[in-house]
Amino acid sequence: MSIFLTLARRELAALFLSVTGYIIIAAVTLLIGLGFVVFLTNLGSDPTLVPVTEMFYSSYFFWLILLVAGPVITMRLFALEKSSGTYENLMTTPVSDVAVVAAKFAAALVFYLIMWLPLLACLGVVSRFTQQPGALDPGAIGGTYLGIFLVGALFLSLGCFASAISRTQMGAAMIAFVLGVALFSLGFLASALPATAQWQSNFLSYFGVFGQMRDFARGVVDTRSVIFYVSLTLFFLFLTLRAVESRRWK
Repeated sequence: MSIFLTLARRELAALFLSVTGYIIIAAVTLLIGLGFVVFLTNLGSDPTLVPVTEMFYSSYFFWLILLVAGPVITMRLFALEKSSGTYENLMTTPVSDVAVVAAKFAAALVFYLIMWLPLLACLGVVSRFTQQPGALDPGAIGGTYLGIFLVGALFLSLGCFASAISRTQMGAAMIAFVLGVALFSLGFLASALPATAQWQSNFLSYFGVFGQMRDFARGVVDTRSVIFYVSLTLFFLFLTLRAVESRRWK
């Protein structure tokens, strides 16, 4: 456990002691603020029974953050070690591959969750000045952050895998972005196709990230969605581990 915490602190320090980390947080804060400004301006003084969290989830800003932030956060995890020549030193130390992968992923996930803290500030401002009861609900806020956590963990695991198989940060970011867009496209296809009893429709329904995130934003937690995200995240972390192990024995 001490080795894991040491490695995780090392990765977090690298993010917070670099300009890149603060640029990511500033850019995400700007996009979150713009998203709230846009849909509150469009809403005006009209009442709404839809939770504010659901309105934000359905905006382009939310999905843009998910698609771009994951690759940017994770691109350096393994690729930077390789390009700087420290990867071989790390792999020859008495540290298990599982600890390395878990620590890097945990550090990226903690930074990712910190990155979303400005959303609470925006929700607080809306709660302070709104006159529409039910627009904000603690259950909806908790469900939204659970969805953000689960979807983000999946996208970060994609980024970890991309960084483990790449030698450059740009290559890792591009691979992670393509994988994220592919997952996003499957979700879009699942929401566009009518629900039928055919196996194709049933298969795509598991990748319906839009419907799943809509439920989370409403405060509805479906255990099937939780199991789906956890399983897929663990699968890509397993692929990351296999990629790291393969390089150790080359």
